[in-house]
Amino acid sequence: MSRRNPMAQLRTSVTLVALLACSAIAARADVVLDWNAIAVSTMVSQGQSPFAQARLLAITQLAVFEAVNAITGDYEPYLGSVAAPAGASADAAAVAAAYTVRKNYFPLAPNLDPAYAASMALIPNGSAKSGGIATGQAAAAQMIALRLGDGSSPPQFYLPASIDPAVWQLTPGCPAAGGVAFQWQNITPFGVPSVPASHAWLAQFAPGPPPALTSERYARDYNEVKRVGNVSSDLTERPQDRADVARFYAVSSPSLVFNLAARQVAAAEGSSLSENARALALLNMATSDSLVASFWTKYHYKFWRPETAIREGNLDGNAKTDADLTFAPYIVTPCFPSYPSNHASGSNSAAEILRRVYGAGGHAITMANPAVPGLTFHYTGFNQITDDINDARIYGGIHFRFDQDAGADLGRDVATYVYKHNLRRAKDSDND
Repeated sequence: MSRRNPMAQLRTSVTLVALLACSAIAARADVVLDWNAIAVSTMVSQGQSPFAQARLLAITQLAVFEAVNAITGDYEPYLGSVAAPAGASADAAAVAAAYTVRKNYFPLAPNLDPAYAASMALIPNGSAKSGGIATGQAAAAQMIALRLGDGSSPPQFYLPASIDPAVWQLTPGCPAAGGVAFQWQNITPFGVPSVPASHAWLAQFAPGPPPALTSERYARDYNEVKRVGNVSSDLTERPQDRADVARFYAVSSPSLVFNLAARQVAAAEGSSLSENARALALLNMATSDSLVASFWTKYHYKFWRPETAIREGNLDGNAKTDADLTFAPYIVTPCFPSYPSNHASGSNSAAEILRRVYGAGGHAITMANPAVPGLTFHYTGFNQITDDINDARIYGGIHFRFDQDAGADLGRDVATYVYKHNLRRAKDSDND
């Protein structure tokens, strides 16, 4: 039985709203929010994958946090080696840190130099400004150096070694080299202690195996995605509001979605520069670490996608899973194993951080993306966003419901650890 949210359609409209316009409104609160919007838009325009977005945003926001915190001293540092001269401008430090990281990874991005000049023009010249710039540059340089050789490159691929039932197979659109981002499971996490070249840290977060093919749970979730996720599913099976979320979240990454949400909520609450720097750092650390853990789990279990499973339903040993040789998903299947869902892992991790920082509900969040013109979503709580994302992957035909549930649990667990053990308030080690 589907778990469609009956209120979701009330949150969906067909008004054209540009994401960057929405971002700019939220970003006027301070330069930390402003440069977060610039960082996100830069990565989207440069065609970065969702997992690369998460990693690069974590580097950027940690550099910003470290620069600002070196001046304010509000929280325990991340690096602990950045010193700021007396009277240095935290605004200048935040701008310089964000710009320096972005410029390092995207030297030809056309938006960075004009944005930097515009931001710096608003800060009075003098020793405070120059001291802030030096602090931001130092924080950025140290974060960039810290992440050299962190396992994110070179690209690696995975080819399945078996065609047995339940084993992941290449889907249409996969490169001949095999499953992508195979190296992502090796990335050094940002917020969880790890031993180099070891996956031991993942043991506390990775979910157990997916349901057995012969189980009732597998049959139930198989038949749900078969019914609602086929490109040929009609409006009685995939209502327009669920088709809308499937298309929207197919091109809207966890990083794009939850940084946008964070900027809006932070601006509405009037959070300080220092508070915003910390919140965005925690958000992006947790998102990135969750995606690393998710990729390890995917390539550990190597579980097949609905696209393969439904076409081969007569081979799984379950009398309740009839095959459909014509099944094709409503959106394109990503080229890596199914279990757990990356979007669920990264999004629920981000949502958990924001819930702990700002509270679960009572917010006013507008979600739009110019890549999907004509769609706008309005939310009052972070769980409403993750509910739509979970539906999006099932109604899109690319995940089982148990993929989403496992990813959500993984993401929340990683976020809880990151929040409790990183960037805690100075002189308040019990802050959780």
